[in-house]
Formats: sequence, C-alpha cells, structure tokens
Amino acid sequence: MSQTHVAALYHFAPLDELERRREELFSRLGQLGIRGTLLIAPEGINGTIAGLRDGLDQVVAQIRSFPGFEDLEVKWSTADEQPFLRTKVRIKKEIVTMGVPGIDPTLKVGRYVEARDWNKVLQDPDTIVVDTRNDYEVEIGTFTGAINPDIESFREFPAWFDALKAENPDKRIAMFCTGGIRCEKSTSYAIQQGAEDVVHLKGGILKYLEHVDQADSQWEGECFVFDGRVAVRHGLEEGTYDLCHACRRPIDEEMKADARYVPGVSCPHCVDAVTDEKRERFAERQKQMELAKARGTQHLGVKQDG
Repeated sequence: MSQTHVAALYHFAPLDELERRREELFSRLGQLGIRGTLLIAPEGINGTIAGLRDGLDQVVAQIRSFPGFEDLEVKWSTADEQPFLRTKVRIKKEIVTMGVPGIDPTLKVGRYVEARDWNKVLQDPDTIVVDTRNDYEVEIGTFTGAINPDIESFREFPAWFDALKAENPDKRIAMFCTGGIRCEKSTSYAIQQGAEDVVHLKGGILKYLEHVDQADSQWEGECFVFDGRVAVRHGLEEGTYDLCHACRRPIDEEMKADARYVPGVSCPHCVDAVTDEKRERFAERQKQMELAKARGTQHLGVKQDG
C-alpha cells in the first residue's frame, strides 16, 4: 500500500477571484483523491491536506502558479492512514483569525529564527518566549520555559499581549506556534504595538521536531495537529493522543480510563458542558461510526465540502 503523505502549508499574499480559486482547488483535490482542508482569503492560503505524494505535488504546483505564491513553503510528514474524512476548500475573511484590522504579515513580521538556532533563544535569560497557541494545544506539549497565554482562541491573543508588553516594555519577545502561521500575525501585531525586538520560530514546532535531535531538544510532550493523527512527536511520528469527538480536545489513556469518558459523547474536559440533547445525539453518532467500522466502511463517507 502506498504511504499517505501530509502537506501543511500557508502563504500570505494578495489573492483575488476567490470563488474561481475555490472551485479550481476543490476540483483538483477531488480528481486526485486528496483530502483535508484549505482556507483561502484575500490575504492568502492556509491548510493541511493528505494523500499520495504525486497528487499532493500537483496541488502544491497549482498553488505556486498563483501570482505571488511562487515561494509557498510546505512542511511534509507522513501518516499511517488517511487522517481526514472530507475534502474542504473554504473562503474566509482571514486564513488565521486574529480579528484585528490592518495586520499585514507581508509588510512586517518578526525576525525568523531557524530551528537549529531556537535553543539559543530558549536559553537567553533576557528573552520572553511565548507560546501563541490555544490552551488545549499547550496542555499536551510546549517548549521548556515558554509562557502559556492560557487563551481559548487566537482572537484573545492581542489583549493578552498588550498586558505582557506593558509589564515588559524592553524585553525581547520570541514567539512560536505549530507551523508558523499564527506567529506571522502575532509578531506583526507586536511590532504594530511598538515592540522593537521580536523573533519567531521559522516553520514552527513542526520544523523543530523534524530537524532537531531529540537528545538536544527543549520540547516537552507532543504537538497537537489538526487532523486524524491528533499529535506528533520528534521526527514527526504520530503521537499517543486520541481525540474526544464531543469537544475535539486531545485525550490520553488516563483520561480514557476516567469514568467521565464516554467514547464519542464526553470526556473530563467537556462532561459538564454536554447537555442531555447533545449526549443523545453524540451517542447515536458514535453508534453509527462503530457500525460503519464493523462493516468495513467509513461513517459520513468522503463527503465533499467545497
């Protein structure tokens, strides 16, 4: 069986004729049997897609043919099986939602730090290292000594950063995220707010885990990814976490042993938030998923969502 490859990509550049681009990409993904999600917006493209390498190469080449997208970079990894159920190409206002008007990473972002040099940043006592990801992502893994903003959404980051800067007006700020895209906006915002010394990890955590030996690593835990693998480890190998299909948060074996965990219905994270109505609906969905698995078919099919 051919190996499943995963392509995580983003690029900031003006993108027009969004409806036509959406239709072109959606059609090509379907023709090539590629699944995953691509988001397109006036500011660029973002997404993760998976399938056979040859097909992915064709999609990447198509995106690079868009004016201004010639330098699109891709972070490659593999999966034991197809990590996506559907194919989606969606038009958005932003490819990563911060909700602050006027932030343009094509004009100004922090200085990039290569993965091989990131440990020096982490070990600098005069640098504040910030994890820009959401709380449930940070919970399963982060860099030694990094600050957790404890946010539920990237929209909360600007207000959190404003408070941090007010308390540390002269410190160098270093930021990181999963693949680099959130830091394009977070560092751009920081500079707009007057921060003068701002850096970020080029290629994000994924690039670090790919290129830095585990023996030299300052990474603790696993890195949450937004696909069926749930998390990855050094070398971008699949991690040990599962996903609660009720709240979409990562869960480990200890959580699955908790009495509050009901597969597909609730976990310790969300049990108090699940209403009886949702509980019944989730239970029926789980039942159908298990029946489909027993039949050797796929629940929900390969539903296309253009």
